[in-house]
Amino acid sequence: MTRIFLAFQFCLLAFFIPESKAQRVIYSDYSDYDVRNGNMTIVGNVNGTLYTFRSYGKEYFLDAYNEGMEKKATVILDFFPDKIYNIRFVPFDNQMLVLYQSQEGTRITQFAAMLSDKGILQKTPLKIDEKRSSFFGSGDKEFFASAVSENKEHIMIYSATNKNRTLEFSGYRLDAAQMKVTKRLKLKYKAGNVIANSSALMSNNGNFYLPVYTIIGSRNYSDEYALLTIRKEEAVFRKTELPIGENYLEYPFQKIDNANGKIHFASFFSAKKNGNNEGVAAATFDMNSLVFTSPNYIPFDEQMRGESGARKKERALNEFRINQLIIKNDGGFVVAAEETYVTTQSTYMPGMGFYSFYASPMMSQYIREYHYNDILLLSYNANNEKEWHTFLRKEQYSQEDAGMFSSYSLLNTGGGLGFLFNDFNSRRSRIQLSSVAADGKVNVGFMDAGNEDDPDWLPRLGKQIDSREIVVPCLRKKQICFAKIVL
Repeated sequence: MTRIFLAFQFCLLAFFIPESKAQRVIYSDYSDYDVRNGNMTIVGNVNGTLYTFRSYGKEYFLDAYNEGMEKKATVILDFFPDKIYNIRFVPFDNQMLVLYQSQEGTRITQFAAMLSDKGILQKTPLKIDEKRSSFFGSGDKEFFASAVSENKEHIMIYSATNKNRTLEFSGYRLDAAQMKVTKRLKLKYKAGNVIANSSALMSNNGNFYLPVYTIIGSRNYSDEYALLTIRKEEAVFRKTELPIGENYLEYPFQKIDNANGKIHFASFFSAKKNGNNEGVAAATFDMNSLVFTSPNYIPFDEQMRGESGARKKERALNEFRINQLIIKNDGGFVVAAEETYVTTQSTYMPGMGFYSFYASPMMSQYIREYHYNDILLLSYNANNEKEWHTFLRKEQYSQEDAGMFSSYSLLNTGGGLGFLFNDFNSRRSRIQLSSVAADGKVNVGFMDAGNEDDPDWLPRLGKQIDSREIVVPCLRKKQICFAKIVL
């Protein structure tokens, strides 16, 4: 079996890996895959074996790799129905849980199944619940979602349907070891305006948290934000509202901190309903007392606005969206935000990007253009005081592909942060891995890509599998392989 090793030197910081050592990229062999109708995910390590999942046509496969990315086995998952969506694998030490939903006509059904460390189905998949969609509904809607605690001892599968000002919630606590639902919940929550929700969080002690917020104005700001808590032993929502006064929030983001019993919150904010982003709102939620601290509003400074490169400084950071919240050991945090937006143009004015040949045929009068640009990092101390900021420069453009080759993967080594992304335009592409030190200093490294024999990387779908290893899927026509970076 062929393996390709690429060695390339990055000016990485010492806490990543000594600079004298080369970084290795190990490619697996190619397998059949069609990006237009396929499913794919990186499962992770189970009992010393790396697993990845892919589909091809109506067949579903679990591929097993050793440390050198040599394929050890391919398991055909023949228990899956023809149409499956929203697949999530939860790897354990010696087995793996798979959550998936199927569509048959207008019926959407949520299942759970446990596989051995060899990928073998242990017992008949567990049917958790089903819902019906309209005849014109799309099967790829997220009818069901899941929240898994960091220790993987608590799992909630849930459905949160937002109907104007009302949220209808169905929850199912899953005992993965016994493969059974231990508690079923049916709850409602009413808000003061049109309601939306973010992805739920599950603590290591089994408490469930659903972030909810209202939507108002032309920029879809939030004028209310709350956490709805379901304690392990209860079957009711306990609401804790964040006191935001006359301010408005954009893209609220939350990160659970099991070690300190807290949930950290960050959001961009504005003082006007349809205004510009003015800074970062930061707060913490105590998971024991269910109390929020009042948010600290930290305005953007003029230096940062100037460095954004925007012509109109007051609008400089309006298109940035928070993607990550990294908690530091000293109680501070780092916000990672990315400039991203979608535009449309007439098909008579093509502006093809480097990866546009992967896009579906453009039959509409207008085409969608996906832009993923600079990454902004903001570091704050435990007192919510800004320490530093930095921009990681990139400009990514593609058409009718949902930006699948754009954005980035984050590597958190515990001592620093790494950002892996495609640096491309209409003619070429390179893989960039930039490291950011604890003081905000950036080191940039590239490896050559875009040659005839090189695959096309999808960094945003990468998964960190070890403190210094990340696996990234790569495409070449109707084939897929996986690249493992060893720092």
